[in-house]
Amino acid sequence: MLDTIGIANILALVWFGACWVGYTFYADNVNSNRHTLLTAMRDKRELWMKRMIGRENRMVDASIMSTLMRSVSLFASTTIFILAGLLAVLGSADKAQALLHEIPFAVVNTGTQWEIKILLLLIIFVYAFFKFAWALRQFNYAIVLLGAAPPMEEAGSNDANEFAAANASVISLAVLSFNRGLRAYYFGLAALSWFIHPALLAVATMWVVAVLYRREFMSKTLDCLDNVPMPDGSGRNQAKGNG
Repeated sequence: MLDTIGIANILALVWFGACWVGYTFYADNVNSNRHTLLTAMRDKRELWMKRMIGRENRMVDASIMSTLMRSVSLFASTTIFILAGLLAVLGSADKAQALLHEIPFAVVNTGTQWEIKILLLLIIFVYAFFKFAWALRQFNYAIVLLGAAPPMEEAGSNDANEFAAANASVISLAVLSFNRGLRAYYFGLAALSWFIHPALLAVATMWVVAVLYRREFMSKTLDCLDNVPMPDGSGRNQAKGNG
C-alpha cells in the first residue's frame, strides 16, 4: 500500500492534516482568549443585541440577520456545485490527468493516487458544507430569538441584558461554524497543489496557515475594530487585554 501511494504523498498528507487540525485547535480553542477577529466581534454583537432591545422597530436588525444568512447560504450552495464538479472529475480521470500532465514539473499520478487526491478534496468540501449548513441553522435559531426579544420598555434590565448576551453567543457560534467552513476553502485550495507535487502541498499548506494567522491575529481590520469606541469607554489596550 505504501508503495502504491508513495512515501512522499503520505508525508505531505500527514503534514497537511496536522497543520489544519493544529491551527484550528490553536485559533479556536487554545488561543480563544487572545485578541482575534472572532473575539473582537463578541462584545460588538452583545452591544448590537442590547441596542436592538432598546429599539421599537427591529426591522433593521432582522435585515442584518437576513444578509448574514444569505452569505452562508451562498457558500453552502457553492460547495454543492464544487462537490458535483469533483464527482464529475472522478468519473473522467483519464481526461483530467492528461490535462494535468501538460503542467511543467507535475508528477505522474497513478490511478490510485489520483482517486485519493480527489477523495481528499471531496472530504474537505463535504466538511465545509456541513459547517455552512450548521451555521445556517444557528442563524435561524438566532433570528427566532430576535423575534422573541424583550419589549423596548425592559431595555437595560438584568433579564434583557442576559437575553442579549445569550443571543449574541448563538450568533458567535454560528460565525465560528461559518469561519471553519471558510477555512476549509483555504485548505482546499492548498490541497489542489498536491496534484502537481507533494512538496508543493507542504509549502502551500504553510502559506495558507501564515495567511490565516495574519488575517485573524495581525490584520489591519483587527486594528480598525480595536479603534471602534465602546459605550463603556473601553479602549484599544483594554480590548486587547480582555480578548
